[in-house]
Amino acid sequence: MSGNHPSADSRKELTVRGLILGVVITVVFTAANVFFGLKAGLTFATSIPAAVISMALLRGFKDSTIQENNVVQTIASAAGTLSSIIFVLPGMIMIGWWADFPFWTSFAVCALGGTLGVMYSIPLRRALVTDTDLPYPEGLACAEVLKVGSGDEADANSVEEGRAGLLAVLWGSIVSAVFAVIVATQVFASDVVQYFRVGNKGSVSGFDFNLSFALFAIGHLVGLSVGIAMLVGAVIGWGWGVPHYSLMGDLTASVADLAQGTWSHKVRFVGAGAIGVSAIWTLAKLVKPVISGLASAMAASRVRKAGKADTLPRTERDIPIGIVGLITVVCFLPIGWLLGYFGTTSGLGDHVGVLAIGGVAFVVLMGFFVSTVCGYMAGLIGSSNSPLSGVGILVVIAAALLLVAFVKPHVGPEEGKALVAFALFITSVVFTVAAIANNNLQDLKTGQLVDATPWRQQVALVVGVVAGAAVIPPVLDLLNKAYGFVGVPGAGAHALPAPQAGLISALAQGVITNNIDWSLIITGIWIGVAIILIDEILRRTTKRMSMPPLAVGLGIYLPTVSTLMVVVGSIVGWYFDRRADRSAKPETTKQLGVLLASGLIVGESVIGVVIAFIVGFSGKAAPLALVSESFAGVAQWIGGIAFAAVVFVMYRWVARMAKGLNKA
Repeated sequence: MSGNHPSADSRKELTVRGLILGVVITVVFTAANVFFGLKAGLTFATSIPAAVISMALLRGFKDSTIQENNVVQTIASAAGTLSSIIFVLPGMIMIGWWADFPFWTSFAVCALGGTLGVMYSIPLRRALVTDTDLPYPEGLACAEVLKVGSGDEADANSVEEGRAGLLAVLWGSIVSAVFAVIVATQVFASDVVQYFRVGNKGSVSGFDFNLSFALFAIGHLVGLSVGIAMLVGAVIGWGWGVPHYSLMGDLTASVADLAQGTWSHKVRFVGAGAIGVSAIWTLAKLVKPVISGLASAMAASRVRKAGKADTLPRTERDIPIGIVGLITVVCFLPIGWLLGYFGTTSGLGDHVGVLAIGGVAFVVLMGFFVSTVCGYMAGLIGSSNSPLSGVGILVVIAAALLLVAFVKPHVGPEEGKALVAFALFITSVVFTVAAIANNNLQDLKTGQLVDATPWRQQVALVVGVVAGAAVIPPVLDLLNKAYGFVGVPGAGAHALPAPQAGLISALAQGVITNNIDWSLIITGIWIGVAIILIDEILRRTTKRMSMPPLAVGLGIYLPTVSTLMVVVGSIVGWYFDRRADRSAKPETTKQLGVLLASGLIVGESVIGVVIAFIVGFSGKAAPLALVSESFAGVAQWIGGIAFAAVVFVMYRWVARMAKGLNKA
């Protein structure tokens, strides 16, 4: 249906019931994403499961439309990316600056930065969504899901497909949740791990397959190219980096401790360099389309001022650029106050002017920079695998270097910790800008494909930002009290790794205290340059193959517990899609595979938050354990076999369900 259809403006899109449903889904998915991100170092896109839930619940209303369902998923999708603040904010606990997460401060960071992210992404829409050939895999998948049986345009077949999709999400959620509960009883192991010596000089390496359906499903969603790129990164990190640098470590330590220590203190910084240069390369490729997008936004504004707003198609109407500018300025005022207040209360009161004014300028410029990079990456590989963590590394290094140049010479050594905290704090603001800009462009692509109105989606996302910002601080507090974070004194054996927060806080401390090993980052930069060259050659010679540099960087600096199962999921998902291509209705089969993967993510993540509640109230590290630690070896075999069997059964079931729909 055309955006200029006479009844297009009268269809329900931004409704009260849609806003309420979107907020409720946002609350649940945000809690799940925070837990999963702290555990695995990756967050997941919530658009697809939100769209399926929305369609199932709104189907009872005769006047529900595909555009209304799209608004619901737009609101709920804020959970997928605003929760990425966990890549920075726990660093405040890790450096010992905070003991908990103050609600209003944390809420303000998320809400203000997120709203700015929406505003920044509006002039980028034409450059990165309308006038581009970026694939937006998750945006496309979500649009396809919405088209299946949505609203009053659905025929009997599409209604049946919609029910099948809901079943796929529901059973995927149940299966992954039950598996996670059995893992919590320790009857199934949580991972299959092995560390070993390499050669006869004492170097070490290892691997850790996390038996996580959520990680497996993320692999399915991001696809084979990203999965293989992450595998290449893991091979560089653990096939070369850990064995090479472990020879410089304590060779008398246990194999596991030496391998983990080498990765944590050496290899991660190599990965940081690779991610950083990849992010810069991404920006360099975007200069021309971003300029043209800004020009288009200004042209649209001139059309409105000339009284010709009606000549713009409904599907091209953003929030007017004047209102965007006003909201942006209004956001900067409390951000400036927040930075000044933080500086005053942290003992840096003599420099509050520099910190507040310079901080706002930093947010303005760096915010737009990261919005562009992350928006492009969302279009390339999807927001589930967006380079937010790599961009966070760039931002915190830039913030720390500026503080060293302009503030550190004028403060005493006792205020060094306060400077580290301030660097993390301002990075967290920029981070939320990047997260939501990345998410908004993905949603706007979905909207473009389902004939939605951009300005209504942009309003809906602001609602989602505020809802998510209210949920994140209490969930972070709960998880901090239940588990704690790795590296924090007193954290137990089940402490959450929060790998990005640990790395980013370590970088801030390293730059400000001048004890960072820049040679590691430079090595990573050269690896990143080599991967960029390989990627460009592949794209130009094969057209179908690529080696996304940021994904390789992630593979280097994330632990194998976070990456290897993603690789497995990407291969299984690719194989499933190849089989689907030979079926009678390939697109329907592939959609059901995507929805099953979405369910697997949601189920495990939600049950993870529930288990965190149980841990918090019981005071025990493993309150659901039914067996002793001596059972661990058997649990690995049982868990691994059960995991593989469940994957086989679930994908076979989905394929048969699609086949049954074809017959119907």
